Amino acid sequence: MKEKIERLKKERNAVILAHYYSRPEIQDLADYIGDSLALAQIAAGLKEPVIVMCGVNFMGETAKILCPDKTVLVPDSNAGCSLADSCPAADFEAFINAHPNHTVISYVNTSAEVKALSDVLVTSSNARKIVDSFPRDEKIIFGPDRNLGNYINSVTGREMLLWDGACHVHEEFSAEKLAALKAEHPAATVLAHPECRKPVLLLADVVGSTAALLKAATEAPDGSEFIVATESGILHEMRKLNPGKTFIPAQPADSTCACNDCAFMKLNTLEKVAECLERMSPAVEVDPAVAEKARKPIERMLSLS
Repeated sequence: MKEKIERLKKERNAVILAHYYSRPEIQDLADYIGDSLALAQIAAGLKEPVIVMCGVNFMGETAKILCPDKTVLVPDSNAGCSLADSCPAADFEAFINAHPNHTVISYVNTSAEVKALSDVLVTSSNARKIVDSFPRDEKIIFGPDRNLGNYINSVTGREMLLWDGACHVHEEFSAEKLAALKAEHPAATVLAHPECRKPVLLLADVVGSTAALLKAATEAPDGSEFIVATESGILHEMRKLNPGKTFIPAQPADSTCACNDCAFMKLNTLEKVAECLERMSPAVEVDPAVAEKARKPIERMLSLS
């Protein structure tokens, strides 16, 4: 299957991008792997005419908005995002209209239509930096992730108005189970994504994006131990780059699960990558009028990053 994909990739002059949360075999096959910010930055600079985005749909939309002349393929069109789904564009627009004179800062984990309603986008990597670029008295609407918004409020002292959305994966991490893991592994450093709920973040030693958590783990000395509270896909790259360290997945509230997976990310498989390159489908399309409006806040994010 990997040989078939490599052959098709050459025939199509394609490049494969994969998020850290995708399956290990997808990450190993990809030309580039990264978090949402890195993938947007990479997509913007690519010369190849075909991009295969092994992530979720909003990532494919972002790549298409930045690269309108390229063909952007997603291996499975059903790869949605619970966080993006928690913020319907019509409802978000009504929320904005109900709170005039606010700057609208939206997480990149949103639909193209929500991006088009925004003044600037952020990822978990750059959210604090971009929020801090605005005057202290700026009135800000932040959406859709309430946990990330609450975290940014707590570290900046701001009082941004938050949309009530969340990622189902990070929302499910259990503070009680994390505390139990800390008791079992007292020397372990706890790494947590800011999309987690506040009780989980209060138990963390490092709070940051997937890229920031990976960096923290990589910079630690050999023999270090980590408890990781984010989607389990990142553990593959952590272990790959740090064979002399131990990584323990934090657990969701569901006691039957040993780790926490995004079912949408895991829809991407080698078979589907090969099929989408063979058929050149499903291809991402974004309404040109929406794309034109959405491109501005994306480019503003990249310039501020």
